[in-house]
Amino acid sequence: MADGADDVKFPHALAGADVVHELGADQIHGLDADEVSARRARFGENSLPRARRRSDLALLVEQFRSPLVVILIGAATVTLVLGRVLDAAVIFGVVAINAAIGVVQEGRAERALEALAELTETSAHVVRGGVRRLVPARQLVPGDLVTLDAGDKIPADMRLVDAAELRVNEAVLTGESLPAEKSPAAVEPDADLADRSGMAWAGTLVVAGQGRGIVTATGGLTEVGRIQRLAATTEPLETPLTRQIASFSRVLSVVIAALAGLTFAVGAARDEPLADSFIAAVALAVGAIPEGLPAAVTISLALGVSRMAKRNAIVRRLAAVETLGSTTTIGTDKTGTVTRNEMVVRTIFAGGARHDLHEGEGAALDALDPVTAETLTAGLLANDAQLGADGMGTGDPTEVALLRAAAGAGIDVRRVLAERGRVDVLPFSSERQLMATSHRDGRGGDVVYVKGAPEVVIRLCRTELVAGGVARPIDRAAALERAHRLGEEGMRVLAMARLRRAETAPIAVPLPGDLELLGLQGMIDPPRAAVTSAVAECIDAGISVKMITGDQPGTARAIASSVGVHRGERPHVVTGRGIDATDDAQLGTLVAEADVFARATPAHKLRLVRALQADGEVVAMTGDGVNDAPALRQADIGIAMGSAGTDVAREASQLVLLDDDFSTIAAAVEEGRRVFDNITKFITWTLPTNLAEGLVILVAILLGISLPITPLQILWINMVTAVALGLMLAFEPAEPGLMERAPRPPRQPILTRPLIARIGLVSF
Repeated sequence: MADGADDVKFPHALAGADVVHELGADQIHGLDADEVSARRARFGENSLPRARRRSDLALLVEQFRSPLVVILIGAATVTLVLGRVLDAAVIFGVVAINAAIGVVQEGRAERALEALAELTETSAHVVRGGVRRLVPARQLVPGDLVTLDAGDKIPADMRLVDAAELRVNEAVLTGESLPAEKSPAAVEPDADLADRSGMAWAGTLVVAGQGRGIVTATGGLTEVGRIQRLAATTEPLETPLTRQIASFSRVLSVVIAALAGLTFAVGAARDEPLADSFIAAVALAVGAIPEGLPAAVTISLALGVSRMAKRNAIVRRLAAVETLGSTTTIGTDKTGTVTRNEMVVRTIFAGGARHDLHEGEGAALDALDPVTAETLTAGLLANDAQLGADGMGTGDPTEVALLRAAAGAGIDVRRVLAERGRVDVLPFSSERQLMATSHRDGRGGDVVYVKGAPEVVIRLCRTELVAGGVARPIDRAAALERAHRLGEEGMRVLAMARLRRAETAPIAVPLPGDLELLGLQGMIDPPRAAVTSAVAECIDAGISVKMITGDQPGTARAIASSVGVHRGERPHVVTGRGIDATDDAQLGTLVAEADVFARATPAHKLRLVRALQADGEVVAMTGDGVNDAPALRQADIGIAMGSAGTDVAREASQLVLLDDDFSTIAAAVEEGRRVFDNITKFITWTLPTNLAEGLVILVAILLGISLPITPLQILWINMVTAVALGLMLAFEPAEPGLMERAPRPPRQPILTRPLIARIGLVSF
């Protein structure tokens, strides 16, 4: 028996029968039960390794990394050794309360994401011992024979051995909006992933047709698993807030330690008992340390998390809320993020006129001219999709779009389908590039309606309908030019034609060359409703927005232009090959100048994010597909789509948008800026009190008088004022014009010179 996926190199380049032989499989009866058990013991479950959730203990340990907390713990420990149990207990209590708040909030976020991932379990139809059965996808092994039908989620990487008009939506893996046509034929070994038509990839979705395939890879050995491993090579970065708070804490710790040391030295020089001198030093340290700062930061972030949750966003790490407020560049995927990941007819060219349809404007075609009506009718009859009463469609996305276009124009789709029942069908195939259906015309004859690629259908037409429904000899060059112009606008274009026959007969193959061209329908995966305003809001806030997608350059340029992702008259587009031709030293210049990156692979996206970060940018990356995971993990903050997104993308991110709405990002940026503002307000408010308390202790020691206040009293004052007064600053509303400011420079300290001067003045 072959060893499985590791022994089959380039299965897409081998004939299906050769792959079956290499895997020791059977493309008729499948594996038997004993063989399945043996392979499962060897290869394990067909599931991706999930990121291990941090334990409560690990979360607790993270809460004690701040230098200020370390100083408090050290002071409490020595105080306890000196026998001052109450003082030590209060200090330890303050530290414990702050730690508990952090553990609870971060633990909730991680558990929420786990619950989201559990909603994605799938099943598969597998043939074993000659019997077709439904099993959990995690039980598949290399060599299993799996059957595929429309609507199935492909459970593992597989080499197709049969495919009948099989089309698969691979957007999560390749970024392509349109379904990929599948065929058992082998391709070149170096073919791009999107061009390996004989393979079906784990995590993608069958939208039409049927097929059978032999599993070649499961779990971490799948293409999805390979991308996950690439993501694992990236190390999550510290957030800007984390870096700034750490830097602030270190500086403040040095100042406090120096003052405490001076206090102890002065006391010892005056021959004070060492215990008393140390308690004085502890009192100064306790007074100067803003004990409420960890709680203020955590609560400010937690409030941000709560507000984001109300906007259908789950925050995995508290600091991620503020990171968006520091963002200087947003790199966004296209399919499913900026767009809706569904096809919509946007343009109809019929009868010599162009009709541009916009969202909700189907009524613009209420007064249908005969040629446009016939063009829409051809699209709904030469069609295998179905449209429910609620407007939801099932089947190929392009065919669903044709049904919706007809319905939106006022055509009763159900009535037309019922009255003009199908007599014969010539299914779509990748070789023919068209589909044809015949329907009785009520006069003893029939009408054959054809839809397909313009260059194929137009070549078969002898006449075309013009205004008023008049037929004239076709001008093929002009018709092809119209289709070409629509294609340049990023649309997928289908041509509609018909053939009237005097009697009902089977559809001839090949079709005769005397069809009548009805018109063209151009469709596109449209932007989400609020994306344009969200992009404009981000740009107004000084944030650069770049589209990074695996889709075609023309489609990417059209979408970017429609939502405003460009600085000149039209977007500057760079392809994946352009990225490959640029070394790391030049890539920084390229990524700064370009607006759109098309045909980008996961490795390209990762390089682009790193190039932006090397130039000092704070990068937020959005995405929903497996191909986005490495860049999501590398970015300062990865933002995944939670509804249509993949587990891999969600687990690589710090923020998950449950409603998949890009506009939520603009709201999150504002929330992040508000959080940082409120933290700064708290620090500016509390430090003068803390430093003044420390200076009182220092002056008392210098004057040789008794301490005016004890460490316990200082802690009581600090905690009461911080909780009762200071923490209220965490609830402050956003300042006017917050989103009109430029992003805060990433290397700017949390306290600027004017703030330090104000704190020093008030403290003294």
